[in-house]
Amino acid sequence: MASRGRSPWTSGTARCARFAATTWGATPTGSRSWPATSAPSPSAGTATRCARVPGDEEEDGVDDLENEFNWSDKHDSQYLAESMLHAHMSYGRGADLDGVPQPFHPIPNVPLLTNGQMVDDIPPDQHALVPSFVGGGGKRIHPLPYADPNLPVQPRSMDPSKDLAAYGYGSVAWKERMESWKQKQERMHQTRNDGGGDDGDDADLPLMDEARQPLSRKIPLPSSQINPYRMIIIIRLVVLCFFFHYRVMHPVPDAFALWLISVICEIWFAMSWILDQFPKWFPIERETYLDRLSLRFDKEGHPSQLAPVDFFVSTVDPLKEPPLVTANTVLSILSVDYPVDKVSCYVSDDGAAMLTFEALSETSEFAKKWVPFCKRYSLEPRAPEWYFQQKIDYLKDKVAPNFVRERRAMKREYEEFKVRINALVAKAQKVPEEGWTMQDGTPWPGNNVRDHPGMIQVFLGQSGGHDVEGNELPRLVYVSREKRPGYNHHKKAGAMNALVRVSAVLTNAPYLLNLDCDHYINNSKAIKEAMCFMMDPLLGKKVCYVQFPQRFDGIDRHDRYANRNVVFFDINMKGLDGIQGPIYVGTGCVFRRQALYGYDAPKTKKPPSRTCNCWPKWKTKKKTKTSKPKFEKIKKLFKKKENQAPAYALGEIDEAAPGAENEKASIVNQQKLEKKFGQSSVFVASTLLENGGTLKSASPASLLKEAIHVISCGYEDKTGWGKDIGWIYGSVTEDILTGFKMHCHGWRSIYCIPKRAAFKGSAPLNLSDRLHQVLRWALGSIEIFFSNHCPLWYGYGGGLKFLERFSYINSIVYPWTSIPLLAYCTLPAICLLTGKFITPELNNVASLWFMSLFICIFATSILEMRWSGVGIDDWWRNEQFWVIGGVSSHLFAVFQGLLKVIAGVDTSFTVTSKGGDDEEFSELYTFKWTTLLIPPTTLLLLNFIGVVAGISNAINNGYESWGPLFGKLFFAFWVIVHLYPFLKGLVGRQNRTPTIVIVWSILLASIFSLLWVRIDPFLAKDDGPLLEECGLDCN
Repeated sequence: MASRGRSPWTSGTARCARFAATTWGATPTGSRSWPATSAPSPSAGTATRCARVPGDEEEDGVDDLENEFNWSDKHDSQYLAESMLHAHMSYGRGADLDGVPQPFHPIPNVPLLTNGQMVDDIPPDQHALVPSFVGGGGKRIHPLPYADPNLPVQPRSMDPSKDLAAYGYGSVAWKERMESWKQKQERMHQTRNDGGGDDGDDADLPLMDEARQPLSRKIPLPSSQINPYRMIIIIRLVVLCFFFHYRVMHPVPDAFALWLISVICEIWFAMSWILDQFPKWFPIERETYLDRLSLRFDKEGHPSQLAPVDFFVSTVDPLKEPPLVTANTVLSILSVDYPVDKVSCYVSDDGAAMLTFEALSETSEFAKKWVPFCKRYSLEPRAPEWYFQQKIDYLKDKVAPNFVRERRAMKREYEEFKVRINALVAKAQKVPEEGWTMQDGTPWPGNNVRDHPGMIQVFLGQSGGHDVEGNELPRLVYVSREKRPGYNHHKKAGAMNALVRVSAVLTNAPYLLNLDCDHYINNSKAIKEAMCFMMDPLLGKKVCYVQFPQRFDGIDRHDRYANRNVVFFDINMKGLDGIQGPIYVGTGCVFRRQALYGYDAPKTKKPPSRTCNCWPKWKTKKKTKTSKPKFEKIKKLFKKKENQAPAYALGEIDEAAPGAENEKASIVNQQKLEKKFGQSSVFVASTLLENGGTLKSASPASLLKEAIHVISCGYEDKTGWGKDIGWIYGSVTEDILTGFKMHCHGWRSIYCIPKRAAFKGSAPLNLSDRLHQVLRWALGSIEIFFSNHCPLWYGYGGGLKFLERFSYINSIVYPWTSIPLLAYCTLPAICLLTGKFITPELNNVASLWFMSLFICIFATSILEMRWSGVGIDDWWRNEQFWVIGGVSSHLFAVFQGLLKVIAGVDTSFTVTSKGGDDEEFSELYTFKWTTLLIPPTTLLLLNFIGVVAGISNAINNGYESWGPLFGKLFFAFWVIVHLYPFLKGLVGRQNRTPTIVIVWSILLASIFSLLWVRIDPFLAKDDGPLLEECGLDCN
């Protein structure tokens, strides 16, 4: 069957080379060379270097003070004699006010003062480092007076017996200097009045100062909120100790088994709470300054210096992940508020579906109209489906007269675009027997999903078409990696690693953003928010990724199944941000490419210690030099010149180094890198460029050929991919492993919560899909638990902080809580049916500890909600679903994980459906039977039966049994209330009773009838009179 799409780039076809020149343009950024030396700017001024005290060398080989003051040769013939008027007379470090360099040199032969004694015999190499008040050409609002530079400066002897305060304040020739300063100020003022002055510099001073400010700041929580929270945690720990002392020392003889099970469960819950609680000890918030980012890197009228970003979108099955959803995600990326030449969007189609390819082709055509419309009127959000669904006044703040007309026209265009996409979906429902064919009649290469070549198609870019206004559009690339039978493709992690390699060959942006196909950009400035951390000169070098919270659309108001996961994103993640950073959650994350390559984080430079010549040389300790990051060592071996001829071999990228030994070392290092990164010289060369960029003069055809090579199915064999590089293999939750490995390398991550949500996605609404999603996450944690990367024993001695390890241990241990949780939820029903309980009769002391523990639990939750801003509804839904997921998905994950590890039985997962019905929340009421529903359903029935049995037994035994019954009923109602959303999910709509509910109702009625007969509350006690004998006169 014919298709309307263009044929993709496929390996082994002549079509690839012919179309390359017309489809692929020049790369936006060139490769940067590693400079051998750093030359100072001409305006930096000259200075003289003072020697350092022995043993005061910097660890990393670069002296901060040398860079700051830039000392020059101390034997210069010209010397300076100036003194400072006052601290407030200096401002900034700009260019000289009068354009004349202002050198600063230390005056030789001037005796140094140490403890009031003359020290004039110190050798020149032992002089202390004296800070400069002028700097290297410092800009001053009021220029300082100078003595005649031609006159030699004569050192003046000082009387050591005389008090230094007697010399007065200021310079010796204060009066003469003041007169000279006044004259210079008058001349400058007269020059400005004549029009010869340059007022532009002074006008730019506030902006320059603002641009030098930090791009973000950390906001600790107020002490009035965090201190009571920490105090109640400590009190809760103390109460737990006394509580467990009572529980262990007071067993229940007639119900020893019940008592023992309950104590074991409670100890496990306490340990789980500790693992979850202490990583929240240092919660923080962050604030970004986009205006400062623009002043520093994106000035209007100047070429943007913002770093390029490669966007990754992954999809598998277009029938479960609707193409219209993916199209909206792509459109929101193409219209993001970021320089066009620095944006490249890569779409990974791991299902090799022609439907996805055709839909992407249609999306590229619609983007030519949608992108300029968004940027012209600064729309939010820039995903058309969600923009046109907004129930707001779209005329607010839109004063352009043409806006209403253009909006209506654009809405019609989008409706037509939806019709075309839906037609493609309808067409894809009926697959031809011979498979799909392309427009030229050739078979679609991806007809066999498990056996097809790699495909790459560039839809947009510098040479791939412009928008309706003639402006350039961001690059849009379709990628489908090669798949062959017999190869392990590692699911999503393998697809993401393929995108890393393709993007490195084609664009090689230093930063990457990965999104699920159903997560669109809701805040067009989200990338700039991330760049406030990544490009910060102080903080950015050690940041491996910036994680944004997940926010969702289309969830019912009550959020019955805790899809928003607000407690995790607004409490746990804020706590981790105060330690070493949040964990990676799989989407909405901006990565540093070098961190994905498995390099260690750069070492933090220690501030220069104070120098002193008061101690003898033997008392100064010499610091040992620490090892530099791996990529800095490699960069020294491979330095590329700016004007070097295009080449792919690492030896050609290396700066010219004569000698056979250097050539041999270069070959050896090239082989090591190819063994680590794979047999692609182009890709290996790109890994050495820390700031990104590609080879400028490489032809598009050769780059596409290399891109096809790096996505071949055998490329990763015997390399570090999935082990130390890229997304880490070994678990279906590859996100946890990937972030964990980065933190072990010493990197830190950042949690960014913009005022407007950065990204929004869709969440499963019905109960079955939600439970399957949680099952997948829990199974991934079990896989990590049994892997070599388990946080319990992996990564010690690295850069992972202690409390950060707590959070990772909690992320792999939480599924095991399902076993004690299931047992604990069963205990109430057993207690009610047997008439026994897990505790003996409580005395006053025991009641005190029980009440204190309950109060501490509620106080901790209330104070958490206070500092985090989480509502009580969200907190309660989270508590309920913790029980629902714990006794269903987590329990199944534990057994499936054990089967996979012990018996090798693998479990395949289906992609969660991301499409919805036209009717709002229709999926919420869709009932899908699954085995995951059996354990919680059984628990509900057992506790209902237990409640009926307990009340019946109390009626039968008289009023004395009502007292102990209240504790058992409270225990049972605690389970039922937590499972209440699950019960509503079983029932569905009020006017639609599923068949399964009718079956369970009949079964429940039968059980109650049998139980009623067994109890027979009207039957008298064995030691009393029989009703048949005494009738109504029984006493």
